[in-house]
Formats: sequence, C-alpha cells, structure tokens
Amino acid sequence: MENTTATWFKLAVLYLVIGVALGLHMAKSGNHGMYPVHAHINLLGWVSMSLFGLIYRQFPALAGNKLAKAHFWIYNLALPVNMATLYMYLGGNAGIEPVLGVASMVLGLAIAIFAINVLKNAK
Repeated sequence: MENTTATWFKLAVLYLVIGVALGLHMAKSGNHGMYPVHAHINLLGWVSMSLFGLIYRQFPALAGNKLAKAHFWIYNLALPVNMATLYMYLGGNAGIEPVLGVASMVLGLAIAIFAINVLKNAK
C-alpha cells in the first residue's frame, strides 16, 4: 500500500469522530472516567495522524520509503489495540495491563521509526 497523505488524513478524521463521540458520551452520562482515553484518541489519533499527513505532504521523499511504510502499519495496528486496552484497563480490567504495556511500546516504536525517517530523510 502506498503511504499517502490522504490515508493519514482519513484515519485522523475517523479518530476525531471517535474521540468526539466518547467525549459526548461522557458529558451525557456525567461519568468522565474515560477522559484519558478521550485525550489519547484525540492526540494520538486526530492530532498526530493529521501532523503525519501534513509532514509527509510537505516532504514527499519521506512518504514513499520503507520507514514510512513501517511507520504506517505499525502505528495503525498498535493504536486501536492501545486505545481499546486503555479503555479496558480504566474500566477495571487490571489483567489487561501487560497487553496495554506491549501496545504502548509498539506505538512508541512506530513513533521512533517516524522520527528516524524525518531525521534521516527530510531535506
């Protein structure tokens, strides 16, 4: 799959909708216990993915290489797992913490790959 800026933007908008829906649900219910999930969905989904798309658009040489492809797939496989397990953990499922930890580390790996790509290839 070609690592396109449009794909990053479309996924970012999906996370925006999910984050806003969770925020509205918390407001309606009066239970704000999932605010960390809401914040992470908006930051790691909407904001970060929008910025990835903008950076890849500004620096096209970054978008078509192996690092960009690894970044895309690792990030987009880890982020939903990370958000779902954070939701479960905050909901009282302490047993999910190891999975949350692994998903967080994998997400960190994806961000490190992005950083390496930018530092190495942005001109």
